[in-house]
Amino acid sequence: MTEIFGVPIQALYGQLMLGLVNGSFYAVLSLGLAVIFGMLNIINFAHGALYMAGAMLAWMGMEYLGIGYWWMLVLAPIVVGLIGIAIERLMLQWLYKLDHLYGLLLTFGLALMIEGLFRDLYGVAGQPYSIPEALLGAFNLGFMYLPKYRAWVILASLSVCLVTWFVIEKTRLGAYLRAATENPQLTQAFGINVPLMVMLTYGFGVGLAAFAGVLAAPATQISPLMGSNLIIVVFAVVVVGGMGSILGSIVTGLGLGVIEGLTKVFYPEASSTVVFVIMAIVLLVRPAGLFGREK
Repeated sequence: MTEIFGVPIQALYGQLMLGLVNGSFYAVLSLGLAVIFGMLNIINFAHGALYMAGAMLAWMGMEYLGIGYWWMLVLAPIVVGLIGIAIERLMLQWLYKLDHLYGLLLTFGLALMIEGLFRDLYGVAGQPYSIPEALLGAFNLGFMYLPKYRAWVILASLSVCLVTWFVIEKTRLGAYLRAATENPQLTQAFGINVPLMVMLTYGFGVGLAAFAGVLAAPATQISPLMGSNLIIVVFAVVVVGGMGSILGSIVTGLGLGVIEGLTKVFYPEASSTVVFVIMAIVLLVRPAGLFGREK
């Protein structure tokens, strides 16, 4: 059996694919954070709680209403997006001209409230969620078996990330969104509804978190605390890629997921800290992040 540094090649391939799956979640979550920070200048600490809310809504839809995975993949992001719009209109819109710390503290409080609500309702025990029948089984790649659900997670995440990047960077709607946040007074003078643009931006950003939550539901145990640890890693991903950088969040999320996965093979003791070590190095060498703009 072929080995690399004493590690069987099959184990290496398996860990590489697992790293890509984790990186896909990092990419979608960090993309939502980057959209919100890049457009609205808000550090959204509630992102992890809204990721959890997406997964919990998928479970509740199946458990109480019999709504399957494919429908919840659409409905949960819409519901969480509407909740995000309400949060933006009722709370966040008053903080845009204030220091980042105010938004951070508010969204941190919201995260605790959302997690506390679901914890009181369902406890902290994990809830199982079945893989859709169409995605059961695995592909035989010759050198390894790739579970169909993992392949779907990678494909769906990449598709959503690339479409989001294209819309924001290459379309007229994206130009309106950027203009509405960079120079709201001038944009308003051209007849563009700036509050609507800002509201939709936040709703879309948290909708991405819910989408990632539904994707994660069959791959993990659904728990009210599932987003609290992940969000710290995702913030590190955003910092490495560059705060507010759409492309940076996608590339860095996937890249750090792979690095984390390979570290579990070659040096398991460092697998939980490697992302933060990389973040520290990047901050020392390039404080704006790999894809961020120096001010």
